[in-house]
Amino acid sequence: MSTLKKIGVFTSGGDAPGMNAAIRGVVRTALFQNIQVVGIHNGYQGLLSESFEPCHLGSVANIIQRGGTFLKTGRCSEFLKPEARLTAAENLKRQGVEGLVCIGGDGSFAGASALYKEQKIPVVGVPGTIDNDIFGTDYTIGFDTAVNTAVEAVDRIRDTAASHDRLFIVEVMGRNSGFLALEVGLAVGAEEVFIPEIQVSVDHAIEHIKKGLQRGKGSSILIAAEGQKPGRAYDLAESIRKKSGFESKVCILGHIQRGGAPSAKDRNTASQMGAAAVNALIQGQSDLFIGLKNDRLITCSLSGSVDKKKQPYPDQIKLIQMLSM
Repeated sequence: MSTLKKIGVFTSGGDAPGMNAAIRGVVRTALFQNIQVVGIHNGYQGLLSESFEPCHLGSVANIIQRGGTFLKTGRCSEFLKPEARLTAAENLKRQGVEGLVCIGGDGSFAGASALYKEQKIPVVGVPGTIDNDIFGTDYTIGFDTAVNTAVEAVDRIRDTAASHDRLFIVEVMGRNSGFLALEVGLAVGAEEVFIPEIQVSVDHAIEHIKKGLQRGKGSSILIAAEGQKPGRAYDLAESIRKKSGFESKVCILGHIQRGGAPSAKDRNTASQMGAAAVNALIQGQSDLFIGLKNDRLITCSLSGSVDKKKQPYPDQIKLIQMLSM
């Protein structure tokens, strides 16, 4: 029997399909173990403003299929300050909260790790980000749904590209991470993929397109990760035009990749990770997150995930190039 009496759960950073399923997994697993749960609204801001709501079975009914997060989310620059983390710890103790489950990405994990190290608040993370860029885990909640959303969009774009013999550059999300772009590029048969981690020259892309034209291929699709800011694809299109004369149509998919009903994979993975996070707290574990390696749940260091950068495999780029010849 667990000695834990009450835990809190919150979502932080960008929303990801499957976050609601993860919250549901946390709440119902805890209640099954006779542990009270409070939902914390608006991420770390809710910790500072004491925006806490008791959760019961009905609180998480009929949410597993919904995108976004019913607890709301956001980024909180104030939490970067040690004094803010002290305030959060005092608020949690006043509410009788003995442990936290943080659902979010690398920035959220950095805050959770700092809260534990400075204030000794037990915390376990659940990786929720469409970028799939957290070191130590093969998979993050929301990635599969985002990939499928982007693939469906690109399939529609390819119909127009083929009808008009056009070159399209489709920009997907991912910020400084190319995992989403690579997965989408392989799935749609893109001619080239541009990501921050692995440099592919514009000249190489142009040569690839020309080879396709020589064998009668009239249209091409290039996938680009957004990089530091949305709109990078326009710079790429202009560079291609100047070097080759090829005119490109640009489509920026943007935030449609973050919304929508989560896929079965994201619902199931999120449910399992949420339950595992509660069990880790019950066992007295902290400063870790629940990851996935070779389709098996594992525990990983929170601080370790913050200090290291997950890198995509260069072989994925080569495979995409080879298969699109």
